[in-house]
Formats: sequence, structure tokens, C-alpha cells
Amino acid sequence: MRRPLARALAGLLALVAAAAVAPFASPVPAAADGVVVGGFQVRAADTPWVVALSSRDRFGGTRAGQFCGGVVVAPTKVMTAAHCLSRTVLGQEVNQVRDLRVISGRAELEGAGGREIAVTDSWVSPGYDPLTNSSDLAVLTLGQALPASHVVPLAAEGDPAYKPGTSATVYGWGDTSGNGSFASSLRAAPVTVLADQACGLAYPGGLGGRYVASTMLCAGDPQGGHDACQGDSGGPLVARGRLVGLVSWGNGCGQADSPGVYTRISAFVRS
Repeated sequence: MRRPLARALAGLLALVAAAAVAPFASPVPAAADGVVVGGFQVRAADTPWVVALSSRDRFGGTRAGQFCGGVVVAPTKVMTAAHCLSRTVLGQEVNQVRDLRVISGRAELEGAGGREIAVTDSWVSPGYDPLTNSSDLAVLTLGQALPASHVVPLAAEGDPAYKPGTSATVYGWGDTSGNGSFASSLRAAPVTVLADQACGLAYPGGLGGRYVASTMLCAGDPQGGHDACQGDSGGPLVARGRLVGLVSWGNGCGQADSPGVYTRISAFVRS
């Protein structure tokens, strides 16, 4: 855990409480062109804390310009993956994207309803390493507040939600098959939180990437078939009703021996 960063996010949490009373040469983000593999459709009303990041200027009108996911952690704050805001994904600096928005309350990206709220500011973890995806976390500030009921609780260090074998759910609008089959409706997939030892064995370094237990968490399906995929980056991994991770990277989608790797929320918050 990077202590200065933990203190910075602890300040954010205080505000939250007050307001709410293919093989690759480096870890491949599960982002920017891709839906949850092996998942099922969910309603926005049941998951108000899941949001889509959108820019029609950068990604066109198809799928409402969605390119990553995010999660509401305070009425005006959304967490997402740091790599979602990178020049590699956006094609320019994040502060140059004129129409960066968060889509809330809309499961069908091209449907009606919900709100599109402008992003007024962004913060990227100073510990973020784009080569390893360590500390892959960013926080967006919204121009309008969402209801406090849309905020998801965060799981701090020691929370039983991180215990290996715990059932969890990952949400997103990404690739549903691993072959570029994108969904326009929000989906979720059941996965299991895995032990750090198993994650280290799956990602020991080299071409497959290296698992860093201090800032990462991994989850998957021991039989394969359920996972996050391209386009899900920044979306939430929820266990026991609390946010434990953000979709970050992985090797392929839905493979039993290559679980999804998530940003570990407990590395950046304190109880």
C-alpha cells in the first residue's frame, strides 16, 4: 500500500460519509474497445452505482460513445481505471476531451432515460504505472450531484469481502465473448475472489504481466467462461454489497487459467 495515496483517498472517503450519511508484451487493459463474458443482463434501477464513461467526439455515437465503466463513490465522485483516462485510450490528454461525460441510470446505452453528466475534473493516482497497471485508479468529479442512494460502500482492508472464495460480481458494457461482440445493455457476471498466491502463479511476470498483491486483486471462474473483457475497464467488482475492485487488466477473457485482475480498493482507502 502506498501510504500517501491512502491518506489522499481517506480524505475522499470522509467526504463520501458526510455526503451519504491475445498474448501481449505487457498487461493488457480490459478497456476502450470492448462486455462481460458469460454474463446476464441487469437493470439500472438495481445497480444505480454503475456508470458508463462516454465521449461521442472520441468514440462516435454508437453505444453513446461508451468506452469504459465507472462506479459512484460519492454524489459527485466516480472511480474508474487510470488507464481509461490515458492518451493511449483517449487519443489526447483527458482535459482536452470536450464532451467527457458519465452516463448514469441507463442500462441500455442507446436508450432513453437516465442522465448524462459532464465531468469537470479528474484525478489520477500518482502511483499509477502504465507499464504494469499498478495503482490503476482515477477519480472523476461530476458537474452535477447524483443521489446519495447511488453511492456504493467501499471495502477497506480486512473486510471479509476480500476473502478468497468469496462470490463477487463484475459489471460492464464490454465484450461478451472475447471476440468483439459488444453489448449495448449493462451486464453482470459471477466470479470468485481468488487467493493472491493463485494470482501470482497466473501472472508471474514476463509476457503475461505481473500480479502485484499490494495494489491488485484477481477474480475469475475456476472453470472459465465468466470474466470482464475489453470495454469493461474501470467498472466495479462487488462482493458482499461492497466495492472491492475496478476492472483493470488480464490475459484474454473468460479463461480458467488467466483470471481478471482488478485494482484493489483496500489499497487506497482506510476503515
